[in-house]
Amino acid sequence: MSAGSLTTHEHREIGKPAKLAACLAVLVPVLALLIAIAAVMGASLEGAPERSTGEAQPSALARAEIPAVYLGLYERAAQRYGLDWAILAGIGKEECDHGRDRDRSCRSEGATNAAGAGGPMQFLAQTWARYGVDGDGDGRSDRWDTADAIFAAANYLHASGAPGDYGRAIFAYNHAGWYVADVERWAGRYRGSALSDASSVALAVGGSGEEGAEAGGWAARLQAQTTTRVELIAGVRAELSPASGHQALIPIGAPPVVQAMLVAANELQMLPRGALEEDCSSTVNYVLYRSGIRAIAEIRRENPLALDYVKWGAPGPGRWVTIYATTSPTNHTFMTIAGLRLDTSHDGTDSGPNRAEDGPRWRILDRIPTWAHWSVRHPPGL
Repeated sequence: MSAGSLTTHEHREIGKPAKLAACLAVLVPVLALLIAIAAVMGASLEGAPERSTGEAQPSALARAEIPAVYLGLYERAAQRYGLDWAILAGIGKEECDHGRDRDRSCRSEGATNAAGAGGPMQFLAQTWARYGVDGDGDGRSDRWDTADAIFAAANYLHASGAPGDYGRAIFAYNHAGWYVADVERWAGRYRGSALSDASSVALAVGGSGEEGAEAGGWAARLQAQTTTRVELIAGVRAELSPASGHQALIPIGAPPVVQAMLVAANELQMLPRGALEEDCSSTVNYVLYRSGIRAIAEIRRENPLALDYVKWGAPGPGRWVTIYATTSPTNHTFMTIAGLRLDTSHDGTDSGPNRAEDGPRWRILDRIPTWAHWSVRHPPGL
C-alpha cells in the first residue's frame, strides 16, 4: 500500500495556499484539468463516447464486470432493435446484476418477487404477455430464459420510445427517476474509451514459456495508445520503476482495466507542477475516464468533486482499486491502484522519490493518512 499519517503541524500546512497540495476541486472546474492533461499528453477527450447508439465498444469495466454470455446478448439484442447495448446492460445490472443476484426471482424458473416480477430482466406477467419474444430461436418465449428476457427488454424499450427518447423508455420500464439515472450512469461506465478499448484484450500469463513474447506484444499495444513509457512486470502488484519515481510498472496479472488505470496515472506524472495540476478530483476523474470506467459525458454532466466521491462507487475497499474521499477537515480524494497510491497530497504522507513534488504523483508510505475520516469505496467490479 502507500500512505502515511500527518502530524498536527503537517495537518495545518495543508490549509495554507502556498502548501495546497491536497485538493483544489472546489476552486477549479473539473473539465479544465482534463483538457490540460489532454493537451500535455496528446490524449483526446473526444475518444470518450457520448453516443446513444449500439456502436460504442464495451469498456474494460464492461468486459471485466459483465459475463460474456450476457454481454453478447445485450449487443445482439440492441443490434436487432436499433438500440444502445449499454442501456440494456444498465438495466440488466439494475434488475439482477447480470444474472448474479441471489434473489430467487432472478434465478429460479417460475419464481417471482413480491411485485410479481421474474427473470433476469424482471418482467411482470402482463408486460411479458405483450412484449415477450423468443430470443434464442428455441420456439418458446420464457421470461426466466436469459436470451428471451434480454431480447424482450430491447423490444419493450423500442416500443416505449427508444432510441428516440431513452429517458422515457427507461422510465416506462421502471417508473422512477432514480432508476433512469442509475441505468444511464451504468451505461456510461460500460461504453468504452480510447485507452480502455486498447486494454480490453486479456493477457496470457503463467508458466507457458510464451509469457515473455505475450508481454512484449501487450506492452506494444498499450504503448501505441500513450506517449508515456509502458513496462510490464510479473505478478499482480504495481511497483515504481527503479529508474523513475514517475513510472509505475504494470503488473501482467492485473485485469486490463487496472492496467489501463496505471497507464493513465503514469500520464499524469508528466504534468508540470502548479495549482491547476493539483486538483485531486480531476486526477481521479482523469484515471476513471481514460480507463473507460466513467464516460466524459458523465463527467461533464456531474462535474464530480472530492465530496462526490464520498458516496460514488461500491462501499469498502476494492480488490484492485480503492478510492478514498473526505469532506473534513478539508475536501480531498485520492486512489490506490494495484498497491500504489496516486495522490496530490504529500506533506508527511510520502517517503518516496516524489515526496518533495506537488501535483498528482505516486506516493509511497505504509499506511493510509490519518488526518481525516475517509469514505472508502471502489469502482464496481474492481
